[in-house]
Amino acid sequence: MQKTRKMGIDYGDKRIGVALTDALCIISSPYEVFQNVSQEKSLEHLISLIKEFNVDEIAMGLPLNMDGTEGERAKIHREFGKLLAEQSGVKVDFVDERLTSAEAEEILISSGVRREKRKELIDKISAQIILQTYLNQTKRG
Repeated sequence: MQKTRKMGIDYGDKRIGVALTDALCIISSPYEVFQNVSQEKSLEHLISLIKEFNVDEIAMGLPLNMDGTEGERAKIHREFGKLLAEQSGVKVDFVDERLTSAEAEEILISSGVRREKRKELIDKISAQIILQTYLNQTKRG
């Protein structure tokens, strides 16, 4: 029987970053970035990954304002997460993603990744950070 995994999602208007855990659900790794051409196609793609990797939980980034309140972007993310949960049958939890892009950029810069290449990688590294944050919170909580 295939082990279950967790998925992390960095949702954006143009690109969606995806991260997955290892089979033991301990370590989060960047998986891919795909173009968000339409909500329907994005849901379809994510659901195919959920089935392929036997995902049982999803951690999705929630862009809060710096004061911790939710704005228009957070509403869009919550609506997409709700649709994904309904269509996939998998629970979607939200993780504060306020500084993940900056953290991802810092990791890539310190790793010596060139500016042109960073843009391709930043969304899946952000998804990895979102998922690892979720894993760390659920282990403690």
